[in-house]
Amino acid sequence: MSEYDIKKLMKDMKKCQDKKRFQHTLGVSYTAAALAMRYGEIIENAQVAGILHDCAKCLTDTKIVSMCEKHSIDISDSERQSPYLLHGKLGAFLAREKYGVKDENILNAIRYHTTGRPDMSLLEKIVFIADYIEPQRKTAVHLDEIRRIAFLDIDEALCIILRETLSYLKKSDKKIDRTTEQTYHFYQSLGKEKRRRKSN
Repeated sequence: MSEYDIKKLMKDMKKCQDKKRFQHTLGVSYTAAALAMRYGEIIENAQVAGILHDCAKCLTDTKIVSMCEKHSIDISDSERQSPYLLHGKLGAFLAREKYGVKDENILNAIRYHTTGRPDMSLLEKIVFIADYIEPQRKTAVHLDEIRRIAFLDIDEALCIILRETLSYLKKSDKKIDRTTEQTYHFYQSLGKEKRRRKSN
């Protein structure tokens, strides 16, 4: 028997998200499940993390900050300046407390789906990438190529997405979370090491 009621989680998200956000949620869950099939992750875990990854996104920035403060969720300087970065952390809290998710791997996939973090689990990578490449996404640079690579080499796809994200944030003069930079450097170094091993 399934541990999670996928249909109920979908209904809950449909109630609290606007139409565009809910379509994105469906896309992330679908894409995460497909990536889970490809890489041997538990499909249901990918679906649940995909459904709930933006469960705090419907809240205002003020509400997100106040709830994080109320529940003693750490807020970095960059997160305080750009509160939208906090929706992953608060989303993980809500997933546990409101939606009954106890699996720490699922919670971490929700927690880090925006910033990433060095040495992510397979599920964390899957949800991070699914959030970027799901079918409703239209405007990201090199999207078709990234979608192709995502099903061939998950770490390479991750590195490209991080690079493109940092480039976009710099050009847009938006606040860059230090964790995202650390994550990019981690996977960039990992990629170099993989290529070195292949050439030897």
